Amino acid sequence: MADLSNRPVRMVFTSRAGGASSSPYGSFNLGDHVGDDPAHVAANRARLARILGLDAAQFVWMEQLHTNTVTVVDGPQSEPVEATDAIVTRETGLALCVLVADCVPVLLADHSAGVVAAAHAGRLGARNGIVKKTVETMLELGATTPNIQVLLGPAAAGETYEVPKEMAQDVEKHLPGALTTTRKETTGLDIRAGLVRQLLSLGVTNVDADPRDTITDTDFFSYRREGTTGRQAGVIWLTGAA
Repeated sequence: MADLSNRPVRMVFTSRAGGASSSPYGSFNLGDHVGDDPAHVAANRARLARILGLDAAQFVWMEQLHTNTVTVVDGPQSEPVEATDAIVTRETGLALCVLVADCVPVLLADHSAGVVAAAHAGRLGARNGIVKKTVETMLELGATTPNIQVLLGPAAAGETYEVPKEMAQDVEKHLPGALTTTRKETTGLDIRAGLVRQLLSLGVTNVDADPRDTITDTDFFSYRREGTTGRQAGVIWLTGAA
């Protein structure tokens, strides 16, 4: 197993396996707003903290509302950060979390500047510039575009994310590269493709994307596939390692 102890930044995406929740949230649901038993969510979050070797109090969650609001956090939060869809920090050991079930979880880091961020890029947030605003906030805190690394997590893929033509065209106007055709030859959206193009236009070139499709891959929660379901998470933190 690789030694990760000397890495200045850690990025993690969870799946739905290995938790305490019952159907339809089975089993590693980390969302506390979807109707799951709060005790099960708490147990899952505690397990996540143990696995990652972090204090559960250091995890920062968001009240994600599909906005383009970015919030800078400088310490632990007793409640989810209100009405925000991206959080940014320079604090070591503060684990920034984004919850998803088809939307794109976006993790960003400039380890040289000591700035990390987590963003929730659903259709509306991506259309309205949540990732662009996250990058801009990171730059305000000392990050530089050549040093920013971005990882896009598992999400709805363009091959299966069907939307009305007018909706797709509207997103394309604001997020060029997102409009696509599904494998059924219907109009679709590839939000990850649009975000990659947007990041490159901002000068952020170190971009990786996990290609897995949450709509078809049953290892993940999918609102499109299941309706009532849980949420997986993306987590990023500064470790303090040089």
